[in-house]
Amino acid sequence: MGVFVYLPLVLPLTALPIARLAEQHLHPRRAARLLTTVAVILASCSLVCLGLLVVVGTAQLPGNPLPDGWSDAEVREAVPHDAFAGKASILALVVVTAACGFTVHRHYRFRARAHRALAGLPGGDVAVLPDEVPYAYALPGSPGRVMVSTALLACLEPAEHRALFAHERAHLAGRHHRLLLATRLAGCVNPLLWPLLGALVYSTERWADEEAARVTGDRRLTARAVGKAALVSRPVPGGAAFAAAGPVPRRVAALLGPVPPDRGWPPALTPAGVAALVAAAGTTVSALSALNAAVALFLVLEAATPL
Repeated sequence: MGVFVYLPLVLPLTALPIARLAEQHLHPRRAARLLTTVAVILASCSLVCLGLLVVVGTAQLPGNPLPDGWSDAEVREAVPHDAFAGKASILALVVVTAACGFTVHRHYRFRARAHRALAGLPGGDVAVLPDEVPYAYALPGSPGRVMVSTALLACLEPAEHRALFAHERAHLAGRHHRLLLATRLAGCVNPLLWPLLGALVYSTERWADEEAARVTGDRRLTARAVGKAALVSRPVPGGAAFAAAGPVPRRVAALLGPVPPDRGWPPALTPAGVAALVAAAGTTVSALSALNAAVALFLVLEAATPL
């Protein structure tokens, strides 16, 4: 197994160039899907290797229920620096479990509180809340609804309302809350993946901006609605990841430019191609390293298990 067990824990360092290149040079829809896929795969590989280290570390503890052979010197030799790594991995797994649990709890608590606030309001996919605080966000659920305050609607012109609603509906149609939650959990598993979350927030917002511009048929109107809403909006108290607005000046500038090309795999000698290749290489090496470590440890533990 050797050093391969540690590679998936450090390969997420490739997340930074992937995040920068993808959000700048890929179509926002493709960038969002690429970033989420890379985050989930890299986090899964990190979790697998962390679990392998936990097995080795737990086997060294007195009174553990594992077979005695799992603490033999042959098993420990399969992991470099097993004494430190094994015990540290136990603490790390506890921290990861707590962070993931808190993130999921916060996400669904906010959703439940928001759905309770809708009780008694008229049906439909748009819920207008009488509130002096300006805000708007897409609330996922069955069905999902667009939450918007009367204060924000009062700050926008009627034509801009259509762009605002189209933007939030695009978040619901694209299931952006799932992409954001998955990437946030990936960051909890391996903090080196956190750069992907910021890039994903921007990409999902740009994705929704482009959908709103397509629906309204007016990119300048959509840019004006995005800019005005951002100037007056206030953060949603206790808001989850799907209520974030992203970097607004860059979004407005992108809407004032041409429609981004939506092609398949980009040419290799372009920044977008480099992002895709780095993402593919990093995830492939991480997956192979995790698989190699898992198979190697399985064979070692099988050999050390008494018949």
